Amino acid sequence: MVKNLIPFILLLLICAACNNADNKHNGHKTEGTKTQVDSLMDDVMEGHDVGMAKYSKLNAMQKEVKRVIDSLSKLPAKSKEAAAPYKAKLDSAVNDLNNAIAAMDKWMEEFNMDSAVNNMEERIKYLGNEKMKVGKVKESILKSLEKADSLLKAKL
Repeated sequence: MVKNLIPFILLLLICAACNNADNKHNGHKTEGTKTQVDSLMDDVMEGHDVGMAKYSKLNAMQKEVKRVIDSLSKLPAKSKEAAAPYKAKLDSAVNDLNNAIAAMDKWMEEFNMDSAVNNMEERIKYLGNEKMKVGKVKESILKSLEKADSLLKAKL
């Protein structure tokens, strides 16, 4: 039983030593800044993770909405006319899904995980901006999926 505790105790000692070394950086008070940076990075990554978890659903939902639009285009003229408002909403939903996909792609392409790592003030500013950007992307993804889903459930 003691043999099983030795690796665990060593791991705790190593972690404690690393934490102490980080907090004594050049005698400056870094604990608050580091905590704020970590918190911002966590928020940014949470937005990214939520968006990426739904990313494949965006493509699947887009295909499903397009399939319904294609089905509507095969209806007789009178039925097409009656379905025109629904088709317009579906077209809008496809556009929203496309925009959400493009927004996530753009954000991921532009995001720099290591931006201003040596300048905490700039890093805080950068991560604060990225938190807002990825929050908007996440919101766009969730709203576009919700809109498309409700339209598909509503049918005509």
